[in-house]
Amino acid sequence: MQADLTMGNLVSALTLQSDEAAIIAELQAGSDEAFAWLIARFHQPIYSLLARTVYDAADAADLTQDVFVKVFRGVGSFHGESTLRTWIYRIALREASNQRRWWMRHKQQEVPIEQEMTDSDSGAPMLLKDQLVDPGESPYEMAVHAENRALVEAALNQVPEPFRTTLILRDIEGFVYEEVAEMQGVNLGTVKSRLVRGRACLKALLMAPKPDSSSAAFTEFEMPLGEEAR
Repeated sequence: MQADLTMGNLVSALTLQSDEAAIIAELQAGSDEAFAWLIARFHQPIYSLLARTVYDAADAADLTQDVFVKVFRGVGSFHGESTLRTWIYRIALREASNQRRWWMRHKQQEVPIEQEMTDSDSGAPMLLKDQLVDPGESPYEMAVHAENRALVEAALNQVPEPFRTTLILRDIEGFVYEEVAEMQGVNLGTVKSRLVRGRACLKALLMAPKPDSSSAAFTEFEMPLGEEAR
């Protein structure tokens, strides 16, 4: 019985590898159908990942498009060193990291949202934030409207990096430890350490008595990347 299960798993794995190799070949040949399949398969997961890992979730849609542009341009040099899924997620994480760095560099150069302005028609004072309100829900907001999930998402957003991204990849996206390590460029021990500390931080945030608990209260979870074991 055990031998049958092992053989079944092996056959399944070989079939998946064969299917993926065929898809990659079609992508590298420029097949429109293959790219349509790729976007249909990965668009929503990549969008969700980016919405959770960048400072401004409103940037996630543009970043998602950038990811697929890079996939389109780079698939010709993809040689199967990892799975197609891992490769695409690694590109997405790199885009998220670049966006976070850009956001930090330009943050203080932006006009404060609380800044008072003058209405060009009436001359009356108004706040900039009142002019930027979008009455409609974004796709991400509609996807997380359920109260419990919204609470978890809010708490997850307060978990410091790099623990938040590790939690997302392992506990939400379902990647195995080795894939997470490959995408983040660290060893397995670092992934496991980040996961333990990220889960502890998330649990503390969810159990906090006040819903507006700040991540500043969880500074013990913060750690410079240079201090982690690589």
